[in-house]
Amino acid sequence: MTAAALLAVSGLTKTYHVRSGLFGRKRALAAVAGVSFVLEEGGVFGLVGESGSGKTTIAKMIMGAEQPSAGEVRLGTHRYGAKTSDAADAWRHRFLQPVLQDPYGALNPRMRVGRIIDEPLRVQRPGAGRSDYDIKVAVLLEQVGLQADFAGRLPHELSGGQRQRVAIARALALDPKLIVLDEPVSALDVSIQAQVLNLLKDLQQQRGLTYLLISHDLAVIAYMSTRIGVLYLGQFVEIGAKRAILAGPAHPYTQALMAAAAPGPAAAAAPLGEIPSPLDPPPGCPFHPRCSRAEARCTSETPILRRIAPDHFAACHFANP
Repeated sequence: MTAAALLAVSGLTKTYHVRSGLFGRKRALAAVAGVSFVLEEGGVFGLVGESGSGKTTIAKMIMGAEQPSAGEVRLGTHRYGAKTSDAADAWRHRFLQPVLQDPYGALNPRMRVGRIIDEPLRVQRPGAGRSDYDIKVAVLLEQVGLQADFAGRLPHELSGGQRQRVAIARALALDPKLIVLDEPVSALDVSIQAQVLNLLKDLQQQRGLTYLLISHDLAVIAYMSTRIGVLYLGQFVEIGAKRAILAGPAHPYTQALMAAAAPGPAAAAAPLGEIPSPLDPPPGCPFHPRCSRAEARCTSETPILRRIAPDHFAACHFANP
């Protein structure tokens, strides 16, 4: 972890024990299997992969909503592992804030917008006067492109894009260093997605924010991120600088994601088929049952994540250095 790194994740693992059927024995499900990465201050690290790849589980462990089975999360100089004190968690909630996928479900439908936005302040910084909270809410609303009178509205009176702007304003209330963006535009109309992404970019520049961005959409990741980690069945298959990965994707899974995100005929390429169950992962390379390049070696030998270029790593037997 360098001096400028805001977030460092080391060997992060989350294993659940689930039962198959009413009388079945419990089996281990590795939702996240030893993930490591670093996010520099002011950067955007994009986690991309299909549903079930482990993206949201990683985010939950970083935010403290889930405890890791093994490994460590370091935020600044604070370390978080399987056990965390209440005081350390309170500090984490000031240091980072989330913006979630569903802007309506994330907002209390019975609370007015002003109360929603100043709630973190009332919890973490009690004692200020009502006028101080009102001033802060008005400033935050302006920063996310909403008028001050939105403070008196209820969530159901807002559009999806407006609700997500309120969620962003609430996340900014405590002046966090890091914001975790979990599918922040996937529930919005395509016409609104670009507006919200541009707002997030503007806020990053204005406030010096750092983002951890989670998405299944490689186009969103490519637009926002400085570094990218491609997840498959709970582990990285490719990770590195955005320019390196987009210019020369080395793993067949990354190539398939890029083809799916491309406009025109490339997006209509042959489907990959269903992702294997994490309860019964394939031997060898976990991607080999869906890979057109797979050979006999891939069915028995697990590839390691290795450097193929400066700041570019891939877990594929055939990725050229």
